[in-house]
Amino acid sequence: MAAKWIEALTGSLEQKKQYRDAKKRIESLPEPYRTVAVAQHRYSMRYGGITDGDILVQMFLDLADLWERAAVDGTPVADIVGDDAVEFAETYAQAYGGTRWIDKERSRLIAAVDEAKKSGPRS
Repeated sequence: MAAKWIEALTGSLEQKKQYRDAKKRIESLPEPYRTVAVAQHRYSMRYGGITDGDILVQMFLDLADLWERAAVDGTPVADIVGDDAVEFAETYAQAYGGTRWIDKERSRLIAAVDEAKKSGPRS
């Protein structure tokens, strides 16, 4: 019972566990994969702005999978990322879709402007 109450306030405990596990997997990668995976994770947290915990956790589990597989196969970082690291990271994050924080802010902006238009100028 208490777990459901706590989860209602903080979010899914299972998602938190999965996220921590993905972070540990990324941190345990050999170089240079760890450096790139950590940087991509950090960038995705700021760029992605995903609000759905399930999507966010899946994105980071897949990120760990991607870089673990590259490390096992010995695939050069450049073969995965290509010439533009930012484009790669943004395309990766966009592939997960979902509602983003900016989507909520866009809606708030539009609603505020629409309300202001209805009100008209004040005397």
